[in-house]
Amino acid sequence: MTLTPSTMLALGTPAPDFQLPDVVTKKTISLETFGDKTALVVMFICQHCPFVKHIQEELANIGSYYQDRSVGIVAISSNSVETHPQDAPEHLKAMALTLGFSFPYCYDETQQVAIAYTAACTPDFFVFDGSRRLVYRGQLDDSRPGNNQPVTGKDLRSAIDAVLAGDPISEDQKPSIGCNIKWKPGHEPAYYGAW
Repeated sequence: MTLTPSTMLALGTPAPDFQLPDVVTKKTISLETFGDKTALVVMFICQHCPFVKHIQEELANIGSYYQDRSVGIVAISSNSVETHPQDAPEHLKAMALTLGFSFPYCYDETQQVAIAYTAACTPDFFVFDGSRRLVYRGQLDDSRPGNNQPVTGKDLRSAIDAVLAGDPISEDQKPSIGCNIKWKPGHEPAYYGAW
């Protein structure tokens, strides 16, 4: 496990489009799926990572909390199943069903979506406004495995709430930290290991 921070993609970046299968419903999910939503949250997670396991119940809570608001949420796993078979779609599906995710959980087999978002770690969070411009990227909150900080989701929730209210979001944002995305051997992106 390599402790890896977010790349902190430039604020204002347009959301890259994608076409990915939801591991639960098998439906194809894209930006258009969330076309009527004021805010869009794109999160890169997986099944096995201890940093994700630490916050996974809060991710489910956030999904439930914003389900009836104008917020689109999609989780994506881009980990190579060659090196980490525990992150294969059937295991992602079991995770989604066990936790009661109310949002799509997609599998990025080619890893091209992770690269388009410069996703680097699990978890990695991106929040886009109604124009699908990046307004937040970084951590869920200050909690990490073993640091005794409560898992509240406060940083991500504050960003979502600001978008819904039409309020500006501070550019002072802390990167997420977690396990590196498990790239297919020999296919690591140029930004991998650049921190």
